[in-house]
Amino acid sequence: MMRIILRNRVLLASLLILNVLMATRFILSRSVHPLLKRPPPFPHFASKRFPKSHPCPLWSPSFSFCLATPHKPTTPTIPSSLSSRSCSSLSATAMAASAAADEAVAANPLLQDFDFPPFDVVDAQHVRPGIRALLKKLDGDLEELERTVEPTWTKLVVPLEKIVDRLTVVWGLVNHLKAVKDSSELRSAIEEVQPEKVKFQLRLGQSKPIYNAFKAIQESPDWQTLSDARKRIVEAQIKEAVLSGVSLEDDKRDEFNKIEQELERLSQKFSDNVLDATKKFEKLITDKNEIEGLPATALGMAAQTAVSKGHENANAENGPWIITLDGPSFLSVMQHARNRALREEIYRAYVARASSGDLDNTAIIDSILKLRLEKAKLLNYNNYAEVSMATKMATVEKAEELLEKLRSASWDAAVQDMEDLKNFSKSQDAPEADDLNHWDISFWSERLRESKFDINEEELRPYFSLPKVMDGLFRLANMLFGIDIEPADGLAPVWNIDVRFYRIKDSSGSPIAYFYFDPYTRPSEKRGGAWMDEVLARSHVLSRDGTSARLPVAHMVCNQSPPVGNKPSLMTFREVETVFHEFGHALQHMLTKQDEGLVAGIRGIEWDAVELPSQFMENWCYHRDTLMSIAKHYETGETLPEETFLKLLAARTFRAGSLSLRQIRFASVDLKLHTDYVPGGAESIFDVDRRVSERTQVIPPLPEDRFLCGFSHIFAGGYAAGYYSYKWAEVLSADAFSAFEDAGLDNSKAVKETGNKFRETILALGGGKAPLEVFVDFRGREPSPEPLLRHNGLLATASVILSRKRSVRDSVYAFRFGIPSRTTLLSP
Repeated sequence: MMRIILRNRVLLASLLILNVLMATRFILSRSVHPLLKRPPPFPHFASKRFPKSHPCPLWSPSFSFCLATPHKPTTPTIPSSLSSRSCSSLSATAMAASAAADEAVAANPLLQDFDFPPFDVVDAQHVRPGIRALLKKLDGDLEELERTVEPTWTKLVVPLEKIVDRLTVVWGLVNHLKAVKDSSELRSAIEEVQPEKVKFQLRLGQSKPIYNAFKAIQESPDWQTLSDARKRIVEAQIKEAVLSGVSLEDDKRDEFNKIEQELERLSQKFSDNVLDATKKFEKLITDKNEIEGLPATALGMAAQTAVSKGHENANAENGPWIITLDGPSFLSVMQHARNRALREEIYRAYVARASSGDLDNTAIIDSILKLRLEKAKLLNYNNYAEVSMATKMATVEKAEELLEKLRSASWDAAVQDMEDLKNFSKSQDAPEADDLNHWDISFWSERLRESKFDINEEELRPYFSLPKVMDGLFRLANMLFGIDIEPADGLAPVWNIDVRFYRIKDSSGSPIAYFYFDPYTRPSEKRGGAWMDEVLARSHVLSRDGTSARLPVAHMVCNQSPPVGNKPSLMTFREVETVFHEFGHALQHMLTKQDEGLVAGIRGIEWDAVELPSQFMENWCYHRDTLMSIAKHYETGETLPEETFLKLLAARTFRAGSLSLRQIRFASVDLKLHTDYVPGGAESIFDVDRRVSERTQVIPPLPEDRFLCGFSHIFAGGYAAGYYSYKWAEVLSADAFSAFEDAGLDNSKAVKETGNKFRETILALGGGKAPLEVFVDFRGREPSPEPLLRHNGLLATASVILSRKRSVRDSVYAFRFGIPSRTTLLSP
C-alpha cells in the first residue's frame, strides 16, 4: 500500500518541505491492508540502551540527533511567557503558576534533544504546549534569518535547513503517532495547533528575503561552481516559493493563505472520517455456516476481534466472529466466503465508507477540489493538475498519454479475464454465473486461480512466517547492496510492543542507518494501508560532531495479519510483496550518500519517481533463490516445493489486465477531477468516476459506489493529480529490474555488480540529481515500457494491437520520459 505519507516526498522548498514531508508519506502505497498481546516475532538484540531523551531544548545551539554517543544533559533555557511583566508585580500564586508552566514546557518530550524520538512517552497533553513553544522559537529563528540573510550557502541554506528540520522532525513525530496510535485526545490537540503550524509554513514559504537570496545565488557568477545537488536545491526552492505564493500581492496572498489553511483542515477531516467509518462497521456472526469457506487464519483473526470487543469466550472454532472493513478482514470475506449475501453486504459497506451521516466526505471532496482550483488560478495555472506537475517528471499530457497506452494494452486482456470467470463459475454450477457482480469477482478469481495453477493462497501462509520473510529480505539486501541488518530492539523507544527496531551497517561494520518496523493491523487505533516515512534524514548540517553526517532513520508500517495464538504471523504472498515494497522505499532513504539534507534520501525526489525502488524490490519476490530462502514452513522448516514456486511464477500474470485497469481507473479519475471537473457544476464527482469507469472497468461500478469518499491518496495523502505516479514509476522499476535480467539472474557476480550500481545511483543520489538523469546513469539509456508489459504478460496483446511492423523495441516501446514519443504505442 503507502501506500506513500507523508506523503510528503518532495522536501525541496520551504513550504513543500514542511507541508508535504510532515504529512503522511506513501500512504496506502499498497492496498494489502490494515493490522492482542503476542510474543515478539523477532529475537531481541542485547545492546546498550540510549537515554530516551535529553533535557536540553530542541532549539539548543547543540541541537542535532546523535546516533552514536549520547551527551551529557544540559539545562534548558525557556523564555518565560510572562517576560514582559515585572516579577515584582506578580503574586506568589501567579509566579508559582508561571514557574510550573515553564517547568512543564521544559520537560515536554517534544522539546528535548533526543537521540531517537521519544515515541513511548509523547501523548496528547504534550502537543499543544510543545508545538506552540517550538513555533515561537522557530518564528524567532526565521526573523533572524531574514534580517541577516546573504546569498551564500552558510548564511542562507544552513540556517534554513535547521529551521525546516526541527519542525519536520517534531511534527512528523506527532503526525506519526496519530497514524499508528490514534485517540480522540490526540486528534483534538493536533486540530487545535495545526492552523498555527500551517501559518508558520506559509510565512516561511512566502519569505521574500529568502526567495531573493536564492535568486541571487542562481544569478551569481559562482552558479556554475555549485554541485548538482546544490543547484537542485536552489532551483527547487525558487520554484516552490512561487508555488507557495511568494509573488502574490497582499490581498491575493491572504486569499491563498486562507485556502491553504482550509485545505489542511479538510484533508485532516477527510482522513479522520475514513478511519472512523472503517472502525464503525462491525458484523457479528454467531452461525459458522454464514462464514463457510473462510480459512482458519481469517476465523482466528475474526475471533480475536470479537474478544477485543467484549466477547471473552470467542474462539476460531466456535465463534462468535466479528467481520470488519479492515483490510485483512475485508479481503478474506471477498476472496473466500461462500455466502454470497455476506460478500455483497461487506462489499457494499466498503465502497460506501465515509459517504453518509456525520462521516460523509462528499461535501469535503467538493470543497477540496474547489479550493485547489482557486489556488491554481491564483498561481496563474489553468487547473490544479498543472500545479501538481510543476514539481514532477511528467506533464499532464505525458501522464495521460502513458495511462492511455497502458489502458489500451490492458483492455482486451481484462475482457478475457471476465469471460474466463464467467465460464469457470458456470462450470461450477454457480447460480450467479450469468450475472457476476463486484462481490463475486475476488471469490471466483481465487477459485479459478486455485483450479488453473493449483495454488491456494491460504495453504501458502505456513511457508511465509514473518521472521523468515524478514531474514530472507535482509539476506537479499546484503547480496545486492553489501549491507548488514541486525535487530537493535531496546536502542530506541517505540510506540507499541510489536514494533521492531533495526540497525544497518556497511561492509566495514559501521552503522549507516536505522529503521522501525510496525507490521500488524490494529484497527482500533491504526490507519489502514502500508507506508514508509522518514524519522530523521541524513544531513551534514545537523551532524552532532561537525564531521560525520547525521544518520538517516526511517519507519515502515504495514497492516498485515497478526499472530494468532502460538503461531507467528503467517503471511499471504501479497503481504510478502508489501513488505518488500515498503522496504524499497526505506532503502532509498537509508542508503543515501547525499549529505545535503534538503535532498538526502527520499527528500527532493520528484513524486512520480519515488515508487521506483519500492516496486523494483517487489520483483525479487519472484526470483527463485530469494523466494526459496524465505519460503520455509514455520513448523517443519520444509522449503516451498519447486513445483509450487513454478506455479506462483506462472500465476504472476493472472488477471494482469484487470489489475492494471484498476490502477488506471484510480489514476485517470484523479487527473479528470483535477483538470476538467467543475466543482458545483452539472456533473458530480461520482459522474466523473462513472465516465472514467466506462473505459477502465469491464463491469461498471454500482450506482451507489462511493469509493471516492475513501480515496485518501488524493484527498488526504500526497497524490493529488499524482496517482498516475504508480504506473509511471512502474515503467521505471520494471526497466530497472530488467538490467538484472540482462546481466543474468543466475550469475551471482553480475547480480552483485548490478546491485552495487543500483545502490550507487538510484539509492545513493536522493533528490540531488534529476531522476531521469539518475535512471540513465544506472541503465545507460532512457526508460522503456517494454519490460513492464512483458512482466505483466501484456506484451503479446500490445503487439497485436499495434499496427506497425517494426520491432517492438524500436517502434512500440520508444516511449521516453520528458521528450515526445517517436511513435504511438497503441491507438485509443
